Amino acid sequence: MIYYKTREEIEIIRESALLVSKTLGMLAKEVKPGVTPLHLDTLAEEFIRDHGGVPGFLGLYDFPNSLCTSVNEQVVHGIPNKRPLEEGDIISIDCGVLMNGYYGDHAYTFAVGEVSPEVERLLTVTRESLYKGIEQVQAGNRIGDIASAIQTHCEDHGYGVVRELVGHGLGKAMHEKPEVPNYGRQGTGKRLKEGLVIAIEPMVNLGTRKVKQLRDGWTIVTLDGKPSAHFEHDVAIVDGEPEILSTFDYVEEALATA
Repeated sequence: MIYYKTREEIEIIRESALLVSKTLGMLAKEVKPGVTPLHLDTLAEEFIRDHGGVPGFLGLYDFPNSLCTSVNEQVVHGIPNKRPLEEGDIISIDCGVLMNGYYGDHAYTFAVGEVSPEVERLLTVTRESLYKGIEQVQAGNRIGDIASAIQTHCEDHGYGVVRELVGHGLGKAMHEKPEVPNYGRQGTGKRLKEGLVIAIEPMVNLGTRKVKQLRDGWTIVTLDGKPSAHFEHDVAIVDGEPEILSTFDYVEEALATA
């Protein structure tokens, strides 16, 4: 069942989403060679709690940390560890917040120092695909319109679009209906309606779309070991149009002054 949100609920979700945005902005200044994902996780938990929120991932389905930190060939759900980041790595930081009974959830893939032009292009196209999907979040459209826009943009550039993991509805639960795949056909799937709130999150691989799960029971990696990028926004339908509740502004401001 899909839970459509009132304007008041959307504003509460926006507050949670913006705390995630601010957390990612804080972390943007810390992502550099030599820093460990576990250190970033500690900083994030402290920041979220200091600003009135609760880490949304910590303990969710028994996940052990506040962030999912996925490095290089790790697609999503990476567990923060003590391996220092290296020049040329990329790291997807996926963060969730629970505040006032509602969740915020979004992600950004950071370059660690200078990355190769090939990887930089992957980041650019994946981020572009997120906004291509968001453009389709309009009352009367269907889930397949979002999925098709993302898939087409990424595959036109020769990338593999992950099938096994999808975006989702967002609200009082971290994962609500409907599922929002990053691949599909226009005009198919659930019809989009006023008050829908979803997290759209393209997961895009430099090589094959195929993935596997590591023995830790969480980390998803590309089957060919090539890098993967991941960007995510929370989006609501307000007056029939897409309204992005999260923002990359804090990340961009931090990176611009780094």
